[in-house]
Amino acid sequence: MRLGVLDIGSNTVHLLLVDAHPGAQPVAFASHKRPLSLVKHLDDDGSISETGQRELIDFVLEAWDFAGRHEAEDLLAFCTSAIREARNGEAVIERIHREANVTLQELTGREEAAMTFFAVRRWYGWGRERILSLDIGGGSFEMAMGNDSLPDIAASVPLGAQRLTRDWLPEDPPSAKSVKELRRYIRSTLKPVVRSFESLGKPTLVTGTSKTFRSLARIAGAAPSGAGPYVRRVLERTDLGLWTQRISAMSAADRVHLPGVSDARALQVLAGALVAEAALELFEVDELEICPWALREGLILRRLDQLVFDGPLAPPEHIKPIASERRRIELQHPVGSAR
Repeated sequence: MRLGVLDIGSNTVHLLLVDAHPGAQPVAFASHKRPLSLVKHLDDDGSISETGQRELIDFVLEAWDFAGRHEAEDLLAFCTSAIREARNGEAVIERIHREANVTLQELTGREEAAMTFFAVRRWYGWGRERILSLDIGGGSFEMAMGNDSLPDIAASVPLGAQRLTRDWLPEDPPSAKSVKELRRYIRSTLKPVVRSFESLGKPTLVTGTSKTFRSLARIAGAAPSGAGPYVRRVLERTDLGLWTQRISAMSAADRVHLPGVSDARALQVLAGALVAEAALELFEVDELEICPWALREGLILRRLDQLVFDGPLAPPEHIKPIASERRRIELQHPVGSAR
């Protein structure tokens, strides 16, 4: 079956289509995404502006058209901190449902952490024993650890790279004072959370997911994405510390020349590096391994497990044909039908 996940994040809105069935590894079929920084579309009171809402709805309709043309049979749609923490987030979710006929599932920070851990565990298997999973997003930073499919502890803190850049690093390049103050804030926020993980003991594997960790590993010399997902990529704490110092002295225009850094993320890569550096130090980790699977894959795998135990799914409301003034999507194959 062809399964899709629509992810509305802080930096991008992304539709991923995969071919999968229960018991098999999901294989990416197609991807459609657009940079959309909802943080930049916040009004003074923290509400997503009309312009931001319109851009978001336009993409959702565009994504559903893409899914329909590629015969998606089942679709999940979710949003994370960008909408979850907006003052009018609930109203935006209701508007998307009304105008695009799409029901967004609002994930909490702990649910994000748990589903990301679930994907990491599936990627590495049981042989890696106790895993610590770290994920730096645009609005929040998720941590989870455990020995099983789902973590024993899952936590989320408001230390996303885009959020911290907006609130703490207004200059380009940033001043030494602002970097120092941000470093202090990150550590004070993380310390009590890291302390709550101590009862689980030391992890046997530490992983980093998300674009931020992939970019940092690439800057530090890891293989490019073109080498494929099965190449082992690591980020060592000593290398991270050196590159964090270098990046802090660079402007955004200079950072785009670093491997793995795009124009859209050049400003926020320093904040992400500071979070990663603090996390590795506080967890007393010398290196982490980059995992190619993260939240989207976790939700896909969870959906497939649901098929195993509950049987074929009835089409969710938001997968029904969508009609608008500009588009009409007709999904060719209902969930559970023969191909």
